Amino acid sequence: MLVAGAGMAGLCAAARARELGAEPVVLEKGSRPGGSMLLSSCVVWRYRTFEDFRAECPGGDEELQRAVFDGFDEALDWLVSLGPEIVWEDTPNPRTTGKRFEPRSLTETLVRAAGDVHLEEGLPAEPELPLLFATGGFAVRYAREHGLLVRCNPWSEGDGLDFARERGATLAGDLDEFYGRAMPAPPARIREEDYVRLSQLWDGEARVVNENGDEFFPGPPGWHESDLAQAIARQPGGTAWFIIPSELRDDQRVVGLREAGGTVVEQDGELRLHVAAAVTHTQGGIEVGPDGRVAGVEGLFAAGADVGGISTGGYSSGLAAALVLGRIAAESAVR
Repeated sequence: MLVAGAGMAGLCAAARARELGAEPVVLEKGSRPGGSMLLSSCVVWRYRTFEDFRAECPGGDEELQRAVFDGFDEALDWLVSLGPEIVWEDTPNPRTTGKRFEPRSLTETLVRAAGDVHLEEGLPAEPELPLLFATGGFAVRYAREHGLLVRCNPWSEGDGLDFARERGATLAGDLDEFYGRAMPAPPARIREEDYVRLSQLWDGEARVVNENGDEFFPGPPGWHESDLAQAIARQPGGTAWFIIPSELRDDQRVVGLREAGGTVVEQDGELRLHVAAAVTHTQGGIEVGPDGRVAGVEGLFAAGADVGGISTGGYSSGLAAALVLGRIAAESAVR
């Protein structure tokens, strides 16, 4: 069994397959394991009720959502049993439940459990089956094509999507929908280790205008603020200005933006923070069934951000989907 990608989904899939007696080989084209998980806050969560999941992501595939929701608690217990360092025992958000892990500890734990992980190695032209794709979607390609910032690992170019499509796979979800954040706009320099710290999350406190000074986002953003990031992406240059009271000049979000070399303008008792949309992962992708099998293609499986249509119309935990569907796909592949 081959697994393409050594992020959350691929490592969980390989670890589960090894538990079941298989000998999976993980191929990672990047120079390190962990994918975008290693750069995240590493909170793995689900909505407290399935009704909330459906309400928050109304366009998503209900079967996939049910698979993620119903499989989450067992999968999370399994992840904890592997021994990674836990930062939070539950989420502080009343809408959700889950745990926060230390990302490096979780990555190292999963690499040990996965076993045979090859770095800087892509797929052969005609790989053996079964083959499980966990290549992280096409966030880097999407950001480049739309002139947006990248807020993920630098290798998620859509390799899994392209390979599956060439072999007849169909697509699911909206390929123009992504999960992302507002980040300091250029000339700010953003290091990978600052993706979480420099995210400009203002919980509706900021007034938002585009480069023409026009307000373009009616009402407060969703609690996750990914909807705001997508709205910024559709503005000229993929940028906007957050306008907040000058009294917040020492707020850590403002301090971080300044330290990164971002633009802060103070006038008339207000601060204007120059921000840009940044893509963390895409939400459209390969169509799979609730068993992780790529629809209509024998021997192919997919998990994580390669799977389309889970969170369409909203936001849910990408790490939770990677965990649950990675395990499910592995179980299907080794049967």
